[in-house]
Amino acid sequence: MMAEAGEDGPRLAELLALGRRLWDELEASTEPSSGAPAVQDKVRQGLDALQRAAAMVAQLELFSENEELEEVASTDLKFMLLPALLGALTLKQVDLSRRKEHLESAREHFLRFLKLCGNYGLGSFQLPSGTSGEEEARSPSAPKDPAQPNLVAMAMSRTAKIERYKQKKELENKLASMSSSVESGAADEDQIREFYILQIQKWIGTSLEEIESIDQELVILRNRDAARQAPTGSRGPSRPARSPVKPFILTRDAAQARVFGAGYPGLPTMTVDDWYEQRRRQGIMSTPQRVPGASDEELKKQQQETEEEEDDEQALRKARDWDDWKDTHPRGYGNRHNMG
Repeated sequence: MMAEAGEDGPRLAELLALGRRLWDELEASTEPSSGAPAVQDKVRQGLDALQRAAAMVAQLELFSENEELEEVASTDLKFMLLPALLGALTLKQVDLSRRKEHLESAREHFLRFLKLCGNYGLGSFQLPSGTSGEEEARSPSAPKDPAQPNLVAMAMSRTAKIERYKQKKELENKLASMSSSVESGAADEDQIREFYILQIQKWIGTSLEEIESIDQELVILRNRDAARQAPTGSRGPSRPARSPVKPFILTRDAAQARVFGAGYPGLPTMTVDDWYEQRRRQGIMSTPQRVPGASDEELKKQQQETEEEEDDEQALRKARDWDDWKDTHPRGYGNRHNMG
């Protein structure tokens, strides 16, 4: 199959080569900032070239879900890398206002690449489920309490990362030993085919790592957006407003209440007994209840305490009556024996 765009446009192989070259230059760049104009210019040029190449691949229908890997021409295998390269270059854009959009776009590119590889049986891996970590949050295996992580899942993830790292190093060593012969044209078709398949397998590991990193960053961005949208000051459940306590004059009895009330018509008065009764109705004070299953001795003790309280009330009432009598009868009242 002829992988070309036409007489006036660049060939598909040239667009892929341009995108790969720009990617390699960005990876080896010594620019202090990824937002430098020269860096971002290369990012835009690389994305443009790879997007045009991807459109040609779709138009030419180079890959199909109904064919086997053996049916794909060796020279066409390298075009399977287009979605992965698009995802990697998309992540190098630095527009913070569109960061979430870029992350989601890159994730779609990596997923498209992994699905394509899975259709042809390239590599042994499991496709990430859900989008940007939302599926993991709904998964029944996910820990309900974030403070208690799923240790089994963490151990499996760590083991998978270590295995991918080992495979990546082995693939890089093989690719380095084969690249010179392939680029010089000295390699035969079997070597060329193996070289491109090794490249695809290397990018499978890279895509899985990038998707995991993207999901983590998307969670952070969503939490940040949710915090910004939350109403100001809503740090927790608001306490119910307490009704203000009305001021009043606490008197000893009704007689004093009439006296003080007469002098302060705008301020209510209340006796001690009235105050206790009001507090009891409000539930602030309560009398001890009989404990179910109490023994006779406990009942007698409770009854004795009640009688003592009644005696104390009687004594208190007598003392109050005596104070009232002294208030209305001056000292010496009724003593007529020494009067002349």
